[in-house]
Formats: sequence, structure tokens, C-alpha cells
Amino acid sequence: MSVGFIGAGQLAHALVKGFTAAGVIATHRITASSPDTDLPTVAGLRKMGVNLTTSNKEAVSKSDVLFLAVKPHIIPFVLDEIGPDIEDRHLIVSCAAGVTISSIEKKLLQYRPAPKVMRCMTNTPVVVREGATVYATGTHAEVEDGKLLEQLMASVGFCTEVEEDLIDAVTGLSGSGPAYAFTALDALADGGVKMGLPRRLAVRLGAQALLGAAKMLLDSEQHPGQLKDNVCSPGGATIHALHFLESGGFRSLLINAVEASYLLLFYGVANGNGRSGLSLFNSRSPGVKKKN
Repeated sequence: MSVGFIGAGQLAHALVKGFTAAGVIATHRITASSPDTDLPTVAGLRKMGVNLTTSNKEAVSKSDVLFLAVKPHIIPFVLDEIGPDIEDRHLIVSCAAGVTISSIEKKLLQYRPAPKVMRCMTNTPVVVREGATVYATGTHAEVEDGKLLEQLMASVGFCTEVEEDLIDAVTGLSGSGPAYAFTALDALADGGVKMGLPRRLAVRLGAQALLGAAKMLLDSEQHPGQLKDNVCSPGGATIHALHFLESGGFRSLLINAVEASYLLLFYGVANGNGRSGLSLFNSRSPGVKKKN
């Protein structure tokens, strides 16, 4: 098996680093294409031993599994370029947020009668093999294709199949989730510094607290609310701190963040501001259902 990436940015770099650390594929069997050879991620991929090229067609010719790891508005132009080069062996995996399987299949059907397309949403912690990935299967992809993708993505974290119409919600939760966590950690560290802790120690303690809390939750069958209650002594410091969080709308802010991400992807507009650019490509409809 050989793997190709159209796009050599942060996502491609994170996945390649995770795949090679997991030992599922050697770097000499990975090809990535990028028009910009000066990107730091390109330099990182080259250092790892990945085959780099400026030609998307070359990346296609040297791969069996092809990840589309470019911005959503670039996808239709990429498909027009590589469509004639797609062969029966190719499994096309789109990582582009908001771009539907049906829209990709419609493009590729101009060149092949049954293009094998899958869509996945992952996140950057795949670089440390702690990613969260979901995927959906297209009309022409087989069960074996899903197993192959799941084998790759499960090597770098949690992976499961979902109906396609859930992927935009997943994007708002776990796809964007690391950014929420980093923002929360930055704020926690600022609080520690305000109270006199050295910055380096404050960051480490905050990160360890989040890591430990996540592991406790995943290793237990308890509701997160119950684990939270277990930390709160009556009249103690933690419940007083949580009162401040609740007064500031902490829960609502997180819920609204997930919703805003979802709405941007699904409708192309979040709170009436800023187009997603996906109207160039998608006609949104309910997701592809799994085949029986």
C-alpha cells in the first residue's frame, strides 16, 4: 500500500508523523504534493523521508490511498486536475471540512464510472497518536475500503464510522476541539501566573490537569458531571471556582462554539457573518447512508 496527500500542510504533516510513529506505513511509501515548497511542513515532511512533489498528478500516480488535505474551496479545482488520473485502485479520502461525498463523486463521475470516495474528519492530536477521527463511506466504496481507512486512522487514535450527516457536528466538537482546549489551557496558565506561578510550571500543571481529567473520563464509565462533583467539596475552593465559570456562561460558550462551527459548515454562514465559500461546490443534502 502507498499513501498520497494532495496538500502538505499541518494536517498532512500530523498524519504522516502519526502513521510513521505507529509503524503502519514507511515514509518512502508516502508522497505529498504542494505548490509551495517553502512551507515549514514541507521541510518537515522532507526531513522524515516523504516523497515531495509540486505535481498533484504525480501524487495520484504514486498512491493507492489518496488524502485530499487542502482547503475546502480548493477541492473542486483539484478534482478537475486529477480526475482523469484516478484509477480503480484509488481510494479517495477527503479531509476537507464541509465538502460532501456526493459533491466529490459528482465531479469524479465525469472521469470514472464508480469512484471510491470516503470522507473523514480528524484532528491534529493524530501527531501524538491521540487523534479523534470519524469517517463516512461513499456510494461506490466497499467494506474493505472502510476497514483499510479505519486501520490507518485507528493507528493514530480513536476512529469510528458515522453517518455523513453527523460529520459537520463532529467538526465543531472534536475537529476544532484541540483549539478550544489550547485556549482554555492558555487561560488557566494565565490564572496561575497571575497568582504567582512561573509560566512554564503553570502551563505544565494545566496541561497535566486536562490530560489526567480526560484519561479519568475515558477509563471510567462515569458521567463527566459525576467526576466534576467528586472534585467539589462542600464549601470548598473548587465549587467556588465553578460558580465563577457558570456566572460567566462557561458551558453556554462551549455549546455555542460547537454550534457556530457546525452552522458555518452546514449553511455557509455563522451568525450572518463570513461565507464559507462552499457554495462554489456543494448543494447540501442529508449525508450518505451506510450500505446494507
